[in-house]
Amino acid sequence: MAENPPSNRPDDSNNDDENAKDPFSEMFGSLFGGAGGFDPKNLPEGLSEAMGLNNNPEAMAQMMQQAKAMMAAMSQGDGGPVNWKMATDAARQAIAGDDPSITASRAAAVVSAARLAEMWLDSATVFEADGSECRSFSRAEWVEKTMPVWKSLTEPVAVSVGKAITSALSEQIPEQMRPMMGGAQGMLQSMGGTMFGMQLGTAVGGLAKDVLGATDIGLPLAGSTPALVPTNLAAFGDGLGVPEQEVLLFAALRECAHVRLFNRVPWLRSTVISAVESYARGIHIDMSRVEEAVRDIDPSNPESFQSLMGEGLFMPKRTAAQESALAKLELVLALIEGWVDEVVAAAAVNLPSAGGLRETIRRRRAAGGPAENAFASLVGLELRPRRLREAAALWAHLFEERGLEGRDAIWEHPDLMPTEEDLQDPAGFTTRRQLAEASMDDIDAALSKLLSGGFETEDSSDAENPGTDSDSDSDSDSDENPEQENPEAK
Repeated sequence: MAENPPSNRPDDSNNDDENAKDPFSEMFGSLFGGAGGFDPKNLPEGLSEAMGLNNNPEAMAQMMQQAKAMMAAMSQGDGGPVNWKMATDAARQAIAGDDPSITASRAAAVVSAARLAEMWLDSATVFEADGSECRSFSRAEWVEKTMPVWKSLTEPVAVSVGKAITSALSEQIPEQMRPMMGGAQGMLQSMGGTMFGMQLGTAVGGLAKDVLGATDIGLPLAGSTPALVPTNLAAFGDGLGVPEQEVLLFAALRECAHVRLFNRVPWLRSTVISAVESYARGIHIDMSRVEEAVRDIDPSNPESFQSLMGEGLFMPKRTAAQESALAKLELVLALIEGWVDEVVAAAAVNLPSAGGLRETIRRRRAAGGPAENAFASLVGLELRPRRLREAAALWAHLFEERGLEGRDAIWEHPDLMPTEEDLQDPAGFTTRRQLAEASMDDIDAALSKLLSGGFETEDSSDAENPGTDSDSDSDSDSDENPEQENPEAK
């Protein structure tokens, strides 16, 4: 057997290719409890000094403790773009100690209010209830029940952000450092998923302390049945000067109206999700902004690393395609909220405080709260209907013009839905639709005639009768010169 060729590496006897590790692998290996534990001296040459940690052992210890906690969370993830276990844990932590359990009497009051609300809604819309009973959620239950929808909404964004960050970082790494990275790309992706999960969970936990039910953002977050959060309803009603029972009934009306709409308009939810996905596909990262922010990090303050995500550092400038997707999303959210606003106002006509509660909810939905702003900063989306009042005015006009069935029939197909122009000019909605329908009828008629062979051009007629013109010319010549037909006749 031939001998192995000598290696050009120093001290080759203790450094085989099979056992070689890149510096990052060694660092993270010791971080998880390798032999001797973690020693800052084992950092890649120059990295500790560059991070400003050589002369600050306390900051180094804090940073490593925080990193170890994050690594532990990473190890419990499923390797996806978002660490959903971390997201759920962070949301629960955000409401820990501030989530009273729901008493039986309060849950019964919610069920009773929802039943009355469903009766009132029967006269305000043609969309029927499915008979499901309204549920009462604690804040923790709201987090648990709504997390699957948050996953649908945010995962497309997280995937695009992760790809953009990884691509941008790969381009920024100096050529001489790339061999050091080894298999660190997967680790960076996992770390990004953990950070995103942590920040998303914190935002969802904040929403759990503020929402009144499962449809507050315009989507049925907890499935196809209505649900309210009594603890938040009590906090919302404080200081309004409105009896608690009326606040509960008005909230039940809104919740049940939302659920009826989504249950009877099956394409609506997918339209909202599609708009979010269209937005996510255009995400890219401005690394110059990231570099500027990284220069401002204080190594002695480990929390400064976490703040990067919370500040929306990795959120991109919007492209034209993203602006279009967000405009579509904002329009459909406004139409949803405007319809609910108008239907609930009609159903609650006998509720003494309905007018004041309607205006309070309108302002609340249009402005958003701290938790909604945190969510918008994280994923770059604002799930609020800025044009709620215009949309409500449009639905009111359509009711006056078409009645209950005519108004609600507009939800039958997405192509029938009002546009931006319709929000600006509700009175012209019907005229514009009639013109569009007339144009479509003309197109259908022309297409039908074409398919049946009804169109005949002059050229095709000539082709079918090629001798027509020559025959007529010949006849004409014969008429003009009759003697040429029979020269012997002379």
